[in-house]
Parts: sequence; structure tokens; C-alpha cells
Amino acid sequence: MKTFLDCWIEVATALFSQALAGEPQFAASELKPFAAGSFGFAATLGGEIEGRFSVVLDAGLAESPLLGEGVDQNSGWGELLREVAEAAAGELLATTGKRCRVEKFERIPGESEVSRAFQLNSGEHAFAILVRDQLRASEAAAAPPNPEGTQAMPASANAGVELLLDVELEASLRFGCRELPLGEILDLGPGDVVQLDRHVADPVDLIVGDKIVARGEVVLVNGNFGLRVTEVATPRKRLESIRCLF
Repeated sequence: MKTFLDCWIEVATALFSQALAGEPQFAASELKPFAAGSFGFAATLGGEIEGRFSVVLDAGLAESPLLGEGVDQNSGWGELLREVAEAAAGELLATTGKRCRVEKFERIPGESEVSRAFQLNSGEHAFAILVRDQLRASEAAAAPPNPEGTQAMPASANAGVELLLDVELEASLRFGCRELPLGEILDLGPGDVVQLDRHVADPVDLIVGDKIVARGEVVLVNGNFGLRVTEVATPRKRLESIRCLF
């Protein structure tokens, strides 16, 4: 079965070629000692997969403008690696059904032990990237399923609701909203910015029909937007979302 590391490698291979100048190639390599000045980042994961996942970078990446001229390469790599970790969590959920999330992301000086070694090839330069995978299945995920603890369909639901479980519904994400006078809407043109009523750090809504059925944070899954669910409505509320569709 696919592991978080497998998903991380797939996401890193795709995002590094898209986000870095010159579309460098990311591939496995032999373990080589780092020169002084290496730096890294660690993601602490929670959920069905938990533990620490660390990435240590060649010191040369702090000097190479792969993230763009005038950009702080150290902080830029931190943002990129966090995005890779979050997207890998989304990919793991999509391919295996295992849920995990990045609960903490921090800068680290380095790692004495590593699990895998990689190389980022950019033109005439090659930069080493080391990964240490300390993830494991959580105790709750490793325990055998308990049929008696399975959440049952609410008793108030219609007896024939099982007939609706295969019905396909259209779901959409709502990042925010704003009321505008008709005149302002007619005056909109390319390049105009419409400010919404929601802060960038606030969760987005998953809408079915006209009901909010869940909220969460936006992630990248294989280059596409996805939603990592952080809270859900009760089963009764989710069933109410289909009323207007029948």
C-alpha cells in the first residue's frame, strides 16, 4: 500500500519542476555527506498516520535562485516544502483513504539519520536532498475495526434512505462572498479585485445544495485543488442538504 513517503516523492517531483526556475529534475540518489550550512524542515503529522517527517537541504540551495531572484531562499523553501507535505497528505487520503494532517511545521538544523536520499538536478548543478521518515500508523488506526462502534444512520432518517446513497450530488467550495450593487458588477473588468468577507486563514465551506456540509482547508492534490475536511455537519444536517434537489 502507498505510504506518505511515496506520496511525498510524487508530489515533490511534480511541484519542484513547476515551482522552481529551470524546471529541475528530482530523482533518487546515493547518500552523500553534506557540506556545512545545510538546513531543513520537519513536519509533525497527526491523524491515522502520525510522527515526524524531515527534509534536509543542501547548503547550495540557500544560494541558488531557484525560487526566483530577490527571494529569501530559506523561507521560500520552507513554504514550498510545507505545501508538498500538505499535498502529500491529501494524496494519501485520495489513494488509500488514510487521513493525516500537518499539525506543526518547523525549521531544523539537520538530521543525523536519513531514510532516503534524492538529488535535484538543475543545469550544471546538482543539490542533495535528504529525507527522514519517522511516521507510523496511529494506535487508533492500527486497532481492528469495532462494528459496534460504527456510527449508525440516525433513527429519524427515512427507512428507504439507503436507496439514495448512490445518488451523485454536485458539491462546491465557497471561499467567501460579498454583496455588490448592480452598477459595480456591470463596471467590473479584467484586473479588478473583489474583496471577500473571509480572511485567507479562515476555513472554506463545502456546499451541497444550499447547505454547508463541511468546512476545511484548501490543499493541492496532483496539481489540483482539494479540500482537507476539518469539521463536518451532523448526519441529519447533511441529509437535509439534498431536500432541495428532489
